[in-house]
Parts: sequence; C-alpha cells; structure tokens
Amino acid sequence: MTLQKLSIIIPAYNEGNTIHLILDKIKEVNLINDIQKEIIIVNDCSKDNTELAIASYQQTNPDLNIQYFKHEVNKGKGAALHTGISKATGEYLIIQDADLEYDPAEYNDLLKPVVSGFADVVYGSRFMGSNPHRILFFWHTIGNRWLTFASNMFSNLNLTDMETCYKLFNTQMIQGISLTEKRFGFEPEVTIKVSRIPKIRIYEVGISYYGRTYEEGKKIGWKDGVRAIFCILKYGLFKAR
Repeated sequence: MTLQKLSIIIPAYNEGNTIHLILDKIKEVNLINDIQKEIIIVNDCSKDNTELAIASYQQTNPDLNIQYFKHEVNKGKGAALHTGISKATGEYLIIQDADLEYDPAEYNDLLKPVVSGFADVVYGSRFMGSNPHRILFFWHTIGNRWLTFASNMFSNLNLTDMETCYKLFNTQMIQGISLTEKRFGFEPEVTIKVSRIPKIRIYEVGISYYGRTYEEGKKIGWKDGVRAIFCILKYGLFKAR
C-alpha cells in the first residue's frame, strides 16, 4: 500500500497555551516520501481558550490541513481519540498530545518501518534508545513499566512502553476495531485488541520525552493507573469486547 497521507489525531483539553506551539512543530515536519499531513483536532469541551486558539491558528495558517471537531460535554481523552480516529482519511494515523511532551520531528522514525513494508503498527517508546528524556517522577516510571509488563502478559508482546502517546496505526485496521474506553484506559484496550489481529506486525522505536509536571498541566493521575489495571484484566483476562 502506498502511504500518501498521515492523519495526526490531537485530543485537546484546556491546551490553549500550548496548542499553537505543537501545531508549529507539526507544520515544520517534512514527512518522508512526500507524505501529506491531515491534522484532526478534537476539543474535548475545554474550559479555557483552546477553541479560540485553534480558530486563530487556522486563520493564520490556511495552507495547513486542519480539521476541527468539538465535544459539547467533556468525555475524556479516549472518547476524543474515538472521534478523531473515525474522521481520519489518511492511510495511517498517529496520536499526538496537544502539549509539548512529544516531538513531531520524530514522526519519520515511526513511519520508516511502515514505508519499508515491515510494520502495520509502530509504538514510540520513551524507555529505549538514546533520545533526550526529562527526569521527573520515579513512581510514574515504575507504574508505567509495571502496566506495560502486565499488558504484555496478556497480549504476548514484548513492548517496553505500552502507555506511550505515540502510536502509529493502519487507519483501516484501527477503524475496524471496537474501542470503548473513554479515558486513559484507551492505551491498554487498544494494545490488547490490536495484538489479537491475525498476523499483525507491531514494531517499536525509541523516541524523546519532554515530560510535564502537574504544575505545567500534566493530567494523568493514580486513579487512571487503577483504571488501566482494570482494563488490562478486562480486555486481557476476560477478553471483553
């Protein structure tokens, strides 16, 4: 399959201060093989100036293919991703947070196994390779590694970073999967369900990580970790649909 367009799914909640910065970074990226970019922003009923910031950016950057959608009530990151995935028209799609923790300049690193004909799915791992990593929370790192280990037990994968934002999927494939988790349970649900697709080819590449503190806007907390454990058991042990 020829990859002509990459859909970039951005769930946004109260990211008015940074959304223009991440869009600038995406705009600067020249994708390999002259792949075109489709940016799909899903505003999950933000309470700040996110919508105004996006509208202003669209006006000043008419050459950038930005598709904007809004939830009238806050539904959660997973729900925003469901909306974005359903609207994607590129042959492949990638998930991009609206903050500045992940670097769009590394899209090509994730695309290479796909355009070379080796991969259907590529995860960007914060825990492999020599890319820059901000030093932050010890227990978050332990939690991420434990959740990845637990997910691997049920998916029979050897991922190093199941909870990563950067996930690159074949669009037709991911649109054919029934996804139900509306918050951060999206990560274990999609990983376990993708792992069950016959002959699926999953790759992992090292990426950078410029993490945020809670004062800087980080949103995930311990309750999301508990939900992730529940989702691993729900979709892994009981094989819930």
